[in-house]
Amino acid sequence: MTGSFKKLLLAGLIIVAALAVYFAFLKPGDSPQIASEGEMPPLEEDTSVYLSSMNDLKGNQVSMAQDKLIFVNVWATWCGPCNMEMPGIQKLYDKYKEHEKVAFYIISDEDAETVNPFIARKGYNLPFFQYAGPYPPALDGNAIPRTYIIYNGKILAQEIGASKWDRPEIIELIEKQLAQI
Repeated sequence: MTGSFKKLLLAGLIIVAALAVYFAFLKPGDSPQIASEGEMPPLEEDTSVYLSSMNDLKGNQVSMAQDKLIFVNVWATWCGPCNMEMPGIQKLYDKYKEHEKVAFYIISDEDAETVNPFIARKGYNLPFFQYAGPYPPALDGNAIPRTYIIYNGKILAQEIGASKWDRPEIIELIEKQLAQI
């Protein structure tokens, strides 16, 4: 092979590798999947999106409210992207924490001895829970953070990976749904 052919081949391989990395990790247009007006994302029939047998950080068993607009975030203290999105979740929670038709569930499989010092250090005032069971298929995944906005058994918005949850289109989605409840 000639020197110029090797250089051309190397340049082509670099471009292909860069495109592969871009599409695999950066995903253009990454934003939560939000149902358009009057349209719900398809869910499998008989699929529950509610978690049972959760515990609060004091060890009390808790079940998800099924008659509210639910914000579910699955996270871990060691997860960098989880930590990046937590301030936005706190702002969204602060906006809706007094609303009787909205419930937040910030869920980790870590124990309270790990989560409580993290919360104290960061100053978060969010409803944190532990969940160690299998997730329903619609909420199952191996990536964190995972976030879902659910109402009446349907996922209205979901995001795998960090997001800014206090942005206008999320608030608009919540307000629109609350107006219909």
